[in-house]
Amino acid sequence: MFCRIAIRFCRQFRSVFVFLGSRCAKIIPRIFRVKFMSQDHEIDTSAAPDFDAVLPTTVVAANDSPKPFGFGTQIRKSPYFDATLRWGAAGFSVYNHMYIPRDFGDPQQNFWNLVNAATLSDVAVERQVEITGPDAATFVQLLTPRNLSTCAVGQCKYVLITNAEGGVLNDPILLRLAENHFWLSLADSDILLWAQGLAFNSGLDVQISEPDVSPLQLQGPRSGEIMQSVFGDKINELRYYWFAEFELDGIPLIISRTGWSSELGYELYLRDGSRGDELWERLMAAGEAYGLQPGHTSTIRRIEGGMLSYHADMDSRTNPYELGLGRLVDLDMDADFVGKAALKKIAEEGIQRKQVGMVIGGEPITGSNTEFWPIMHGTEQVGVVTSAVYSPRLDANIALAMVSVEYSELGTETEIVTPMECRSGTVVEKPFYDPKKNLAALKSA
Repeated sequence: MFCRIAIRFCRQFRSVFVFLGSRCAKIIPRIFRVKFMSQDHEIDTSAAPDFDAVLPTTVVAANDSPKPFGFGTQIRKSPYFDATLRWGAAGFSVYNHMYIPRDFGDPQQNFWNLVNAATLSDVAVERQVEITGPDAATFVQLLTPRNLSTCAVGQCKYVLITNAEGGVLNDPILLRLAENHFWLSLADSDILLWAQGLAFNSGLDVQISEPDVSPLQLQGPRSGEIMQSVFGDKINELRYYWFAEFELDGIPLIISRTGWSSELGYELYLRDGSRGDELWERLMAAGEAYGLQPGHTSTIRRIEGGMLSYHADMDSRTNPYELGLGRLVDLDMDADFVGKAALKKIAEEGIQRKQVGMVIGGEPITGSNTEFWPIMHGTEQVGVVTSAVYSPRLDANIALAMVSVEYSELGTETEIVTPMECRSGTVVEKPFYDPKKNLAALKSA
């Protein structure tokens, strides 16, 4: 009954939405020339799955005359912005107050490019918070519930930043450059301001700023070969979640074995924004023989890998235990951190909801969700779908969802209310593909 009422409501107002959408579709391109889109872009599901896809023989040709694009000076462009336009970027979203390319054509093809060969993605939106000073190590530990006592210089750590209530404010990658020198490579939220405010009242001797650092991601099974062709055998010494300093024709870089793809990959942290265009072109040229394509972070691959997107799968109202990330919380360490008392109480009392993987029935989803879809059990709402997409490799609609703990057991059957129809939902294991991240942790060459 609930689903019939919900569907009737959606259909009643569909004509209004269609009309508004059609008007916007006509007006916006005239103004901006390049389309602007949400972070989770719709996908074309008409292409048949190709598990044995042949590597592309040619790289997408650069456009010599890209049309100007922008919304004003309040949104920052990356050092690679012009290069991405030349190489076919047709849509952007905003992340950390910066443009991020989100469209290089068919999202399914972008996915196959990533998992069969390699893609180069502008992720300068992963803005860095630099923390230095005599008390930097103490301060960084204050920021996160993860125990950093064993974090070595040259090592990366996936960490959570929590507020006083134990809610997640960000889930950055931490890089330790020296004993008291750290970077936080951010997800989408204003942690620079949070850290500066916390430092002001901490009594610790630290300096917090944003350095001139702009990451690129080179990801995919052939990324190791490409990197070796550019940087030589030294690149093969990098272990998973470690980094080192490199230089390419005078371009200063820090390169890490990390990325947002669950594939073998690298992040290249450019330390001179004036050399961004040069770095992009050098990598694209080196990768041509290996099938490298310009691309964007793949929603399909990240959901397959169970990778979380801030503001979608978690926010300040979500705690680590609900996300299954209790391993990143050390309540027994002597050091204090923001939210320690709250997280201790949550651990003792237990959680009321839990993030799960879910398979959604029906035909392939023609895009990713742009709103949270209610999850019903009978007439009771028991959760929401936070991220959903069709995986051509798995030939299934897969999703991350937050549900009441009593409906989180594997095999639990539910109904999912999408804008147009109700679909079946089944709780399953996550990640959906390569759960131990063996691909990402492979030796690079």
